[in-house]
Amino acid sequence: MSPLLKGMVTVAAVVAAAGAGLWAGQTGLVTLPIPANTAMTGMAHPQAKGPIIYYRDPDGKPLYSLTPKSTDGGQPYVAVHAGEDVSFDTPKPAATEAAAGNAAQGERKIIHYRNPMGLPDISPVPKKDSMGMDYIPVYEGDADESATVKVSPGKVQRTGVKTELVGKREIGRNIRAPGVVELDERSVSVVAPRFDGFIDKVGPVTSGTHVKKGQPLMAVFGQELLNQAARLLVEQDYGPGNDELPRSLRVQPAGVVGARRRLLNFGVPEEFIEQIKRERKVPDTISWPAPRDGVVLERNAVDGQGFKAGDVLFRIADHSVVWVMANVAEGDLGALKPGQSVKVTTRAHPGRVFTGKVAVIYPHLMKETRTVRVRIELPNPDLALLPDMYADVDIATGSDEPVIAVPVSAVIDSGARQVVILDRGGGRFEPRDVKLGRKGDGYVEVMSGLQDGETIVVNGNFLIDAESNLQSALKGLTAPPADEARR
Repeated sequence: MSPLLKGMVTVAAVVAAAGAGLWAGQTGLVTLPIPANTAMTGMAHPQAKGPIIYYRDPDGKPLYSLTPKSTDGGQPYVAVHAGEDVSFDTPKPAATEAAAGNAAQGERKIIHYRNPMGLPDISPVPKKDSMGMDYIPVYEGDADESATVKVSPGKVQRTGVKTELVGKREIGRNIRAPGVVELDERSVSVVAPRFDGFIDKVGPVTSGTHVKKGQPLMAVFGQELLNQAARLLVEQDYGPGNDELPRSLRVQPAGVVGARRRLLNFGVPEEFIEQIKRERKVPDTISWPAPRDGVVLERNAVDGQGFKAGDVLFRIADHSVVWVMANVAEGDLGALKPGQSVKVTTRAHPGRVFTGKVAVIYPHLMKETRTVRVRIELPNPDLALLPDMYADVDIATGSDEPVIAVPVSAVIDSGARQVVILDRGGGRFEPRDVKLGRKGDGYVEVMSGLQDGETIVVNGNFLIDAESNLQSALKGLTAPPADEARR
Protein backbone atom coordinates (compact mmCIF):
# COMPACT_ATOMS: atom_id res chain seq x y z
CA MET A 1 0.00 0.00 0.00
CA SER A 2 1.37 3.32 -1.02
CA PRO A 3 1.98 6.11 1.62
CA LEU A 4 -0.71 8.30 0.05
CA LEU A 5 -3.31 5.60 0.45
CA LYS A 6 -2.30 5.04 4.10
CA GLY A 7 -2.79 8.74 4.92
CA MET A 8 -6.23 8.82 3.38
CA VAL A 9 -7.30 5.76 5.40
CA THR A 10 -6.11 7.39 8.64
CA VAL A 11 -8.05 10.63 8.05
CA ALA A 12 -11.19 8.66 7.28
CA ALA A 13 -10.86 6.73 10.54
CA VAL A 14 -10.51 9.92 12.63
CA VAL A 15 -13.57 11.50 11.02
CA ALA A 16 -15.60 8.37 11.65
CA ALA A 17 -14.62 8.27 15.33
CA ALA A 18 -15.50 11.94 15.85
CA GLY A 19 -18.91 11.47 14.24
CA ALA A 20 -19.63 8.42 16.40
CA GLY A 21 -18.70 10.33 19.58
CA LEU A 22 -20.92 13.27 18.68
CA TRP A 23 -23.88 10.90 18.00
CA ALA A 24 -23.32 9.11 21.30
CA GLY A 25 -23.25 12.37 23.26
CA GLN A 26 -26.44 13.67 21.67
CA THR A 27 -28.35 10.41 22.24
CA GLY A 28 -27.22 10.18 25.91
CA LEU A 29 -25.26 6.98 25.52
CA VAL A 30 -22.14 8.69 26.89
CA THR A 31 -22.05 11.20 29.89
CA LEU A 32 -18.97 13.34 30.25
CA PRO A 33 -17.75 14.49 33.70
CA ILE A 34 -18.18 18.24 34.39
CA PRO A 35 -15.75 20.11 36.73
CA ALA A 36 -17.23 21.38 39.99
CA ASN A 37 -16.39 25.04 39.33
CA THR A 38 -18.09 24.77 35.93
CA ALA A 39 -21.22 23.26 37.42
CA MET A 40 -21.50 26.09 39.98
CA THR A 41 -21.23 28.85 37.40
CA GLY A 42 -24.92 28.85 36.69
CA MET A 43 -25.68 29.12 40.42
CA ALA A 44 -23.48 32.13 41.15
CA HIS A 45 -26.17 34.72 40.35
CA PRO A 46 -28.66 35.58 43.08
CA GLN A 47 -32.19 34.43 42.64
CA ALA A 48 -34.29 36.94 40.70
CA LYS A 49 -37.03 37.94 43.14
CA GLY A 50 -38.71 41.12 44.25
CA PRO A 51 -39.59 44.18 42.20
CA ILE A 52 -37.37 45.53 39.43
CA ILE A 53 -35.20 48.31 40.84
CA TYR A 54 -33.11 49.20 37.78
CA TYR A 55 -31.76 47.95 34.44
CA ARG A 56 -28.12 47.17 33.59
CA ASP A 57 -26.12 46.91 30.39
CA PRO A 58 -26.32 43.37 28.87
CA ASP A 59 -22.58 43.37 28.09
CA GLY A 60 -21.58 43.98 31.71
CA LYS A 61 -20.56 47.60 31.16
CA PRO A 62 -21.02 50.00 34.13
CA LEU A 63 -24.14 51.50 32.54
CA TYR A 64 -27.51 51.58 34.35
CA SER A 65 -31.00 52.96 33.81
CA LEU A 66 -34.13 53.38 35.93
CA THR A 67 -36.36 52.68 32.91
CA PRO A 68 -36.20 50.00 30.17
CA LYS A 69 -33.90 50.91 27.32
CA SER A 70 -31.67 49.33 24.66
CA THR A 71 -28.02 49.59 23.69
CA ASP A 72 -26.81 51.23 20.52
CA GLY A 73 -26.74 47.75 18.95
CA GLY A 74 -30.40 47.13 19.77
CA GLN A 75 -29.90 44.75 22.74
CA PRO A 76 -32.34 45.41 25.62
CA TYR A 77 -31.00 46.22 29.08
CA VAL A 78 -31.25 43.41 31.64
CA ALA A 79 -33.75 43.93 34.48
CA VAL A 80 -32.24 43.73 38.00
CA HIS A 81 -34.61 42.65 40.75
CA ALA A 82 -34.33 43.55 44.43
CA GLY A 83 -32.99 40.10 45.23
CA GLU A 84 -30.18 40.53 42.71
CA ASP A 85 -28.86 43.82 44.14
CA VAL A 86 -25.42 43.77 45.74
CA SER A 87 -25.58 43.00 49.47
CA PHE A 88 -22.88 42.03 51.92
CA ASP A 89 -25.34 40.75 54.50
CA THR A 90 -25.14 37.03 55.32
CA PRO A 91 -28.02 35.36 53.44
CA LYS A 92 -30.45 33.23 55.38
CA PRO A 93 -31.99 30.05 54.06
CA ALA A 94 -35.22 30.85 52.31
CA ALA A 95 -37.28 28.42 54.35
CA THR A 96 -35.88 29.64 57.67
CA GLU A 97 -36.31 33.30 56.71
CA ALA A 98 -39.87 32.78 55.52
CA ALA A 99 -40.79 30.81 58.64
CA ALA A 100 -39.28 33.39 60.96
CA GLY A 101 -40.97 36.22 59.08
CA ASN A 102 -44.37 34.55 59.16
CA ALA A 103 -44.06 33.78 62.87
CA ALA A 104 -43.01 37.31 63.73
CA GLN A 105 -45.73 38.85 61.59
CA GLY A 106 -48.31 36.55 63.09
CA GLU A 107 -47.51 37.75 66.62
CA ARG A 108 -47.39 41.54 65.87
CA LYS A 109 -50.12 43.91 64.76
CA ILE A 110 -49.83 46.09 61.71
CA ILE A 111 -49.95 49.81 62.60
CA HIS A 112 -50.14 51.15 59.06
CA TYR A 113 -48.67 50.77 55.58
CA ARG A 114 -45.95 53.06 54.27
CA ASN A 115 -44.96 54.05 50.77
CA PRO A 116 -42.42 51.59 49.27
CA MET A 117 -40.42 54.44 47.72
CA GLY A 118 -40.01 56.21 51.05
CA LEU A 119 -42.41 59.05 50.34
CA PRO A 120 -44.14 60.58 53.40
CA ASP A 121 -47.40 58.76 52.70
CA ILE A 122 -49.05 56.14 54.91
CA SER A 123 -52.27 54.18 54.66
CA PRO A 124 -54.32 52.29 57.29
CA VAL A 125 -55.18 49.59 54.69
CA PRO A 126 -53.07 47.78 52.06
CA LYS A 127 -52.72 49.67 48.79
CA LYS A 128 -50.45 50.16 45.80
CA ASP A 129 -48.58 53.19 44.58
CA SER A 130 -48.76 54.69 41.10
CA MET A 131 -46.19 52.17 39.82
CA GLY A 132 -48.14 49.19 41.11
CA MET A 133 -45.81 48.45 44.04
CA ASP A 134 -47.37 47.23 47.29
CA TYR A 135 -47.18 49.44 50.36
CA ILE A 136 -44.94 48.00 53.10
CA PRO A 137 -46.57 47.07 56.43
CA VAL A 138 -45.24 48.69 59.61
CA TYR A 139 -45.64 46.60 62.77
CA GLU A 140 -45.91 47.65 66.40
CA GLY A 141 -42.43 46.38 67.17
CA ASP A 142 -40.98 48.65 64.47
CA ALA A 143 -42.03 51.83 66.28
CA ASP A 144 -38.56 52.35 67.77
CA GLU A 145 -37.00 52.01 64.31
CA SER A 146 -39.40 54.41 62.61
CA ALA A 147 -36.78 57.15 62.53
CA THR A 148 -33.97 54.91 61.26
CA VAL A 149 -32.79 54.62 57.68
CA LYS A 150 -31.50 51.19 56.67
CA VAL A 151 -29.01 51.15 53.82
CA SER A 152 -27.19 48.09 52.53
CA PRO A 153 -23.40 48.12 52.91
CA GLY A 154 -23.09 47.92 49.15
CA LYS A 155 -25.02 51.14 48.68
CA VAL A 156 -23.06 52.82 51.47
CA GLN A 157 -19.84 51.94 49.70
CA ARG A 158 -21.08 53.12 46.32
CA THR A 159 -22.29 56.48 47.62
CA GLY A 160 -18.94 57.25 49.26
CA VAL A 161 -20.31 57.79 52.77
CA LYS A 162 -17.71 58.95 55.29
CA THR A 163 -18.19 59.06 59.04
CA GLU A 164 -16.41 60.81 61.89
CA LEU A 165 -16.48 60.68 65.67
CA VAL A 166 -17.99 63.66 67.43
CA GLY A 167 -15.41 65.43 69.60
CA LYS A 168 -14.59 68.69 71.30
CA ARG A 169 -12.43 71.37 69.74
CA GLU A 170 -11.82 75.09 69.88
CA ILE A 171 -13.72 76.99 67.22
CA GLY A 172 -11.99 80.03 65.79
CA ARG A 173 -13.14 82.51 63.18
CA ASN A 174 -11.65 85.73 61.86
CA ILE A 175 -13.93 88.71 61.37
CA ARG A 176 -12.77 91.12 58.69
CA ALA A 177 -13.99 94.68 58.60
CA PRO A 178 -12.92 98.10 57.26
CA GLY A 179 -11.59 100.70 59.66
CA VAL A 180 -10.28 104.25 59.98
CA VAL A 181 -7.38 105.47 62.12
CA GLU A 182 -8.33 108.10 64.69
CA LEU A 183 -6.60 109.94 67.52
CA ASP A 184 -6.78 108.69 71.06
CA GLU A 185 -9.20 111.10 72.74
CA ARG A 186 -7.19 110.87 75.96
CA SER A 187 -4.00 112.11 74.28
CA VAL A 188 -5.27 115.49 73.10
CA SER A 189 -4.40 118.65 75.09
CA VAL A 190 -5.18 122.31 74.54
CA VAL A 191 -3.35 125.46 75.67
CA ALA A 192 -6.06 127.80 77.00
CA PRO A 193 -4.85 130.40 79.58
CA ARG A 194 -7.04 130.99 82.65
CA PHE A 195 -6.44 134.74 82.67
CA ASP A 196 -6.71 137.69 80.32
CA GLY A 197 -3.52 138.83 78.61
CA PHE A 198 -1.48 139.39 75.48
CA ILE A 199 0.94 137.29 73.45
CA ASP A 200 4.33 138.94 73.32
CA LYS A 201 6.12 136.40 71.08
CA VAL A 202 5.20 133.01 69.59
CA GLY A 203 7.90 130.36 69.46
CA PRO A 204 9.01 128.51 66.28
CA VAL A 205 6.09 126.09 66.29
CA THR A 206 3.48 125.65 63.59
CA SER A 207 0.67 123.24 62.83
CA GLY A 208 2.03 119.76 62.09
CA THR A 209 5.32 120.18 63.98
CA HIS A 210 6.28 117.85 66.79
CA VAL A 211 6.94 119.38 70.21
CA LYS A 212 8.31 118.02 73.48
CA LYS A 213 6.76 118.44 76.86
CA GLY A 214 8.02 121.68 78.45
CA GLN A 215 9.16 123.20 75.16
CA PRO A 216 8.36 126.98 75.08
CA LEU A 217 5.38 127.78 72.87
CA MET A 218 5.00 131.54 73.47
CA ALA A 219 5.75 134.42 75.86
CA VAL A 220 2.63 135.97 77.40
CA PHE A 221 1.87 139.03 79.49
CA GLY A 222 -0.87 139.06 82.14
CA GLN A 223 -1.44 141.73 84.73
CA GLU A 224 -3.00 139.32 87.18
CA LEU A 225 0.08 137.10 87.00
CA LEU A 226 2.38 140.03 87.76
CA ASN A 227 0.25 141.08 90.74
CA GLN A 228 0.32 137.61 92.28
CA ALA A 229 4.05 137.25 91.57
CA ALA A 230 4.76 140.52 93.43
CA ARG A 231 2.58 139.40 96.32
CA LEU A 232 4.57 136.15 96.43
CA LEU A 233 7.78 138.10 97.01
CA VAL A 234 6.18 140.22 99.73
CA GLU A 235 4.87 137.17 101.54
CA GLN A 236 8.31 135.58 101.32
CA ASP A 237 10.05 138.65 102.76
CA TYR A 238 7.78 139.45 105.68
CA GLY A 239 6.30 136.12 106.50
CA PRO A 240 3.10 135.55 108.49
CA GLY A 241 2.17 137.72 111.51
CA ASN A 242 4.31 140.76 110.59
CA ASP A 243 2.55 143.98 111.76
CA GLU A 244 4.78 146.24 109.62
CA LEU A 245 2.97 145.13 106.45
CA PRO A 246 0.00 147.10 105.24
CA ARG A 247 -3.27 145.39 106.07
CA SER A 248 -3.87 144.54 102.40
CA LEU A 249 -0.49 142.71 102.13
CA ARG A 250 -0.54 140.82 105.37
CA VAL A 251 -0.56 137.05 105.10
CA GLN A 252 -4.03 135.68 105.59
CA PRO A 253 -4.82 133.10 108.27
CA ALA A 254 -4.49 129.45 107.53
CA GLY A 255 -7.05 128.12 105.07
CA VAL A 256 -6.97 131.25 102.90
CA VAL A 257 -5.37 130.86 99.46
CA GLY A 258 -2.02 132.68 99.18
CA ALA A 259 -0.09 134.03 96.18
CA ARG A 260 1.64 130.75 95.38
CA ARG A 261 -1.63 128.85 95.24
CA ARG A 262 -3.21 131.54 93.05
CA LEU A 263 -0.33 131.30 90.58
CA LEU A 264 -0.74 127.53 90.40
CA ASN A 265 -4.47 127.94 89.84
CA PHE A 266 -3.69 130.19 86.88
CA GLY A 267 -1.70 127.33 85.37
CA VAL A 268 1.69 128.94 85.93
CA PRO A 269 4.48 126.33 85.81
CA GLU A 270 6.20 125.43 89.06
CA GLU A 271 9.54 126.40 87.50
CA PHE A 272 8.34 130.00 86.99
CA ILE A 273 7.37 130.30 90.65
CA GLU A 274 10.74 128.97 91.80
CA GLN A 275 12.50 131.34 89.39
CA ILE A 276 10.75 134.34 91.03
CA LYS A 277 11.77 133.21 94.49
CA ARG A 278 15.33 132.55 93.41
CA GLU A 279 15.93 135.75 91.40
CA ARG A 280 13.82 137.99 93.66
CA LYS A 281 12.44 139.64 90.51
CA VAL A 282 9.09 139.58 88.72
CA PRO A 283 9.57 139.33 84.92
CA ASP A 284 7.33 141.23 82.52
CA THR A 285 6.34 138.09 80.56
CA ILE A 286 6.17 134.39 81.23
CA SER A 287 7.28 131.62 78.89
CA TRP A 288 4.35 129.20 78.40
CA PRO A 289 5.45 125.54 77.86
CA ALA A 290 3.90 122.65 75.90
CA PRO A 291 1.80 120.43 78.19
CA ARG A 292 2.81 117.11 76.51
CA ASP A 293 4.78 115.47 73.74
CA GLY A 294 2.89 115.46 70.49
CA VAL A 295 2.05 117.08 67.21
CA VAL A 296 0.57 120.59 66.98
CA LEU A 297 -2.87 120.12 65.46
CA GLU A 298 -4.03 123.71 65.76
CA ARG A 299 -2.29 127.07 66.30
CA ASN A 300 -4.41 130.17 66.99
CA ALA A 301 -1.66 132.37 68.44
CA VAL A 302 0.19 135.22 66.69
CA ASP A 303 2.56 137.90 67.94
CA GLY A 304 0.82 140.78 69.81
CA GLN A 305 -2.53 139.01 69.97
CA GLY A 306 -4.79 139.58 72.95
CA PHE A 307 -6.75 136.75 74.47
CA LYS A 308 -9.43 136.14 77.02
CA ALA A 309 -9.46 133.49 79.70
CA GLY A 310 -10.39 130.17 78.10
CA ASP A 311 -9.39 131.00 74.52
CA VAL A 312 -7.74 127.97 72.83
CA LEU A 313 -4.34 129.05 71.51
CA PHE A 314 -2.81 125.62 70.73
CA ARG A 315 -4.14 122.04 70.32
CA ILE A 316 -1.59 119.25 70.70
CA ALA A 317 -2.10 115.47 70.30
CA ASP A 318 0.14 112.53 71.14
CA HIS A 319 0.29 109.99 68.26
CA SER A 320 2.21 107.28 70.13
CA VAL A 321 -1.09 105.40 70.65
CA VAL A 322 -3.93 105.59 68.11
CA TRP A 323 -7.37 104.10 67.68
CA VAL A 324 -8.74 102.18 64.73
CA MET A 325 -12.52 102.46 64.48
CA ALA A 326 -13.80 99.35 62.69
CA ASN A 327 -17.33 98.92 61.34
CA VAL A 328 -18.36 95.31 62.06
CA ALA A 329 -21.49 93.81 60.51
CA GLU A 330 -24.49 93.21 62.73
CA GLY A 331 -24.33 89.45 62.17
CA ASP A 332 -20.83 89.24 63.66
CA LEU A 333 -21.62 91.22 66.79
CA GLY A 334 -22.28 88.14 68.94
CA ALA A 335 -18.72 86.85 68.44
CA LEU A 336 -17.01 90.06 69.63
CA LYS A 337 -15.77 90.83 73.11
CA PRO A 338 -13.13 93.17 74.58
CA GLY A 339 -9.58 91.88 74.74
CA GLN A 340 -9.60 89.89 71.48
CA SER A 341 -6.47 90.06 69.36
CA VAL A 342 -6.58 92.18 66.22
CA LYS A 343 -4.34 92.48 63.17
CA VAL A 344 -4.43 95.69 61.13
CA THR A 345 -2.97 96.35 57.69
CA THR A 346 -2.91 99.55 55.66
CA ARG A 347 -2.37 100.46 52.05
CA ALA A 348 0.37 102.88 53.01
CA HIS A 349 2.49 100.06 54.52
CA PRO A 350 1.88 96.90 52.47
CA GLY A 351 3.16 93.76 54.14
CA ARG A 352 3.36 95.34 57.59
CA VAL A 353 0.97 94.07 60.25
CA PHE A 354 0.04 96.17 63.30
CA THR A 355 -1.23 94.23 66.30
CA GLY A 356 -3.59 95.43 68.98
CA LYS A 357 -6.65 94.47 71.01
CA VAL A 358 -10.34 95.24 71.03
CA ALA A 359 -10.85 97.97 73.61
CA VAL A 360 -14.50 99.02 73.35
CA ILE A 361 -17.58 97.72 71.53
CA TYR A 362 -19.87 100.71 71.18
CA PRO A 363 -23.36 100.08 72.61
CA HIS A 364 -25.32 101.37 69.63
CA LEU A 365 -25.88 100.32 66.03
CA MET A 366 -25.53 102.55 62.99
CA LYS A 367 -28.93 102.16 61.33
CA GLU A 368 -27.72 103.42 57.94
CA THR A 369 -25.11 100.67 57.51
CA ARG A 370 -26.34 98.08 60.06
CA THR A 371 -22.87 97.97 61.59
CA VAL A 372 -21.45 98.52 65.05
CA ARG A 373 -18.32 100.52 65.80
CA VAL A 374 -15.46 98.69 67.48
CA ARG A 375 -12.52 100.59 68.98
CA ILE A 376 -9.09 99.00 68.62
CA GLU A 377 -6.04 100.41 70.39
CA LEU A 378 -2.71 100.20 68.56
CA PRO A 379 0.76 101.32 69.65
CA ASN A 380 2.27 103.75 67.14
CA PRO A 381 5.82 104.51 68.30
CA ASP A 382 7.17 105.47 64.87
CA LEU A 383 4.07 107.49 63.91
CA ALA A 384 3.43 105.22 60.91
CA LEU A 385 -0.32 105.33 61.45
CA LEU A 386 -1.84 108.73 60.72
CA PRO A 387 -5.33 109.98 61.53
CA ASP A 388 -8.03 109.31 58.90
CA MET A 389 -5.94 106.56 57.29
CA TYR A 390 -7.95 103.59 55.96
CA ALA A 391 -7.19 100.18 57.45
CA ASP A 392 -8.20 96.53 57.03
CA VAL A 393 -9.08 94.92 60.35
CA ASP A 394 -8.86 91.19 61.13
CA ILE A 395 -10.35 90.26 64.52
CA ALA A 396 -9.63 86.76 65.88
CA THR A 397 -12.75 85.38 67.57
CA GLY A 398 -13.60 81.94 68.90
CA SER A 399 -14.26 79.84 71.96
CA ASP A 400 -11.87 79.92 74.88
CA GLU A 401 -12.72 76.32 75.82
CA PRO A 402 -13.25 73.26 73.61
CA VAL A 403 -16.87 72.64 72.65
CA ILE A 404 -18.69 69.84 70.82
CA ALA A 405 -18.34 70.62 67.14
CA VAL A 406 -18.98 68.86 63.84
CA PRO A 407 -17.91 69.66 60.27
CA VAL A 408 -20.21 72.04 58.43
CA SER A 409 -20.69 69.38 55.74
CA ALA A 410 -22.32 67.09 58.31
CA VAL A 411 -25.31 69.40 58.83
CA ILE A 412 -28.39 69.30 56.61
CA ASP A 413 -29.90 72.76 57.06
CA SER A 414 -33.38 73.26 55.67
CA GLY A 415 -33.74 76.68 57.22
CA ALA A 416 -36.42 75.66 59.72
CA ARG A 417 -34.40 72.80 61.21
CA GLN A 418 -30.86 71.48 61.29
CA VAL A 419 -30.26 67.72 61.10
CA VAL A 420 -27.20 65.47 61.25
CA ILE A 421 -27.10 61.80 60.27
CA LEU A 422 -26.05 59.52 63.12
CA ASP A 423 -24.35 56.23 62.17
CA ARG A 424 -25.76 53.51 64.40
CA GLY A 425 -23.79 50.71 62.71
CA GLY A 426 -24.94 47.80 60.61
CA GLY A 427 -26.06 50.06 57.78
CA ARG A 428 -28.50 51.94 60.03
CA PHE A 429 -28.59 55.73 60.03
CA GLU A 430 -30.67 57.97 62.26
CA PRO A 431 -31.48 61.65 61.63
CA ARG A 432 -30.92 63.78 64.72
CA ASP A 433 -32.13 67.35 65.28
CA VAL A 434 -29.39 69.60 66.61
CA LYS A 435 -29.10 73.17 67.86
CA LEU A 436 -26.13 75.00 66.35
CA GLY A 437 -23.93 77.75 67.73
CA ARG A 438 -20.84 79.48 66.43
CA LYS A 439 -19.07 78.60 63.19
CA GLY A 440 -15.39 78.74 62.29
CA ASP A 441 -12.56 76.84 60.61
CA GLY A 442 -15.03 74.62 58.75
CA TYR A 443 -16.72 73.47 61.96
CA VAL A 444 -19.93 74.45 63.73
CA GLU A 445 -20.67 74.23 67.44
CA VAL A 446 -23.43 71.83 68.48
CA MET A 447 -25.15 73.20 71.56
CA SER A 448 -27.58 70.30 71.94
CA GLY A 449 -28.51 67.07 70.17
CA LEU A 450 -25.15 65.27 70.11
CA GLN A 451 -22.77 63.81 72.65
CA ASP A 452 -19.04 63.37 72.60
CA GLY A 453 -18.03 60.05 71.05
CA GLU A 454 -21.03 59.49 68.75
CA THR A 455 -20.45 58.74 65.06
CA ILE A 456 -21.98 60.96 62.39
CA VAL A 457 -21.93 61.11 58.59
CA VAL A 458 -19.71 63.94 57.34
CA ASN A 459 -19.77 63.16 53.62
CA GLY A 460 -22.51 61.59 51.54
CA ASN A 461 -25.39 62.54 53.82
CA PHE A 462 -27.27 64.11 50.92
CA LEU A 463 -26.62 60.97 48.88
CA ILE A 464 -28.15 58.92 51.68
CA ASP A 465 -31.14 61.21 51.50
CA ALA A 466 -31.45 60.63 47.75
CA GLU A 467 -30.55 56.93 47.71
CA SER A 468 -32.64 55.76 50.66
CA ASN A 469 -35.31 58.48 50.75
CA LEU A 470 -34.59 60.03 54.07
CA GLN A 471 -38.14 61.33 54.18
CA SER A 472 -39.33 57.82 55.05
CA ALA A 473 -37.38 58.05 58.28
CA LEU A 474 -38.34 61.65 58.98
CA LYS A 475 -42.01 60.75 58.62
CA GLY A 476 -41.76 59.06 62.00
CA LEU A 477 -41.46 62.50 63.50
CA THR A 478 -44.73 63.67 61.92
CA ALA A 479 -46.71 60.42 61.42
CA PRO A 480 -50.13 60.31 63.07
CA PRO A 481 -50.62 58.09 66.13
CA ALA A 482 -51.49 54.44 65.68
CA ASP A 483 -55.11 55.00 66.66
CA GLU A 484 -55.58 57.58 63.92
CA ALA A 485 -53.80 55.39 61.37
CA ARG A 486 -56.30 52.51 62.01
CA ARG A 487 -59.29 54.74 61.28
